[in-house]
Amino acid sequence: MGVGALSVWEQSSTARVMAPARPRKLAKVPFVELADGRLQGVVSSGSDIGRVYVSSVAARTYAFACSTNNNRPCGGARGMFCKHIQALVVEAVLQYGAERVGRYLAVERPDGEPDAQSLTAAMTATRPVKDDSSAAAQVFSRFLRHLAYLELAPVTSPLPEMQWFPPTRAVA
Repeated sequence: MGVGALSVWEQSSTARVMAPARPRKLAKVPFVELADGRLQGVVSSGSDIGRVYVSSVAARTYAFACSTNNNRPCGGARGMFCKHIQALVVEAVLQYGAERVGRYLAVERPDGEPDAQSLTAAMTATRPVKDDSSAAAQVFSRFLRHLAYLELAPVTSPLPEMQWFPPTRAVA
């Protein structure tokens, strides 16, 4: 098994897109992903409409990082998960399900049915360290790329930049 205990088919680019575990609102956390050995995403600021935070939690170590879109450190991430990281975990559980998020991050199974609160408690109990925010630029760039697709007119023809994806029913 690979990073975060994902199977080979889950890591491949041809894996099926899974429907969210539950519908979620995108206003607070517009972008969340399990990638690069981290739970990472973009969280809206509660006080400034023009500011977003890029937050992440590393698998296994739970090292965390949170900074603004212009690389200023989050004031709440001082030795523990800030509210942006907590919101990221909640939305990841809605998007992927608690079981999958816990498995990806290698969180020890909490007693009972896992949920965002129990996953966060299990991770913070290990007293994770603050990580550098070097991955923030890549995460924010992917988020902006996703936003660009929302500006395209709906069409049924293929998008040129997506042509490298193999057809789903091709016979070798």
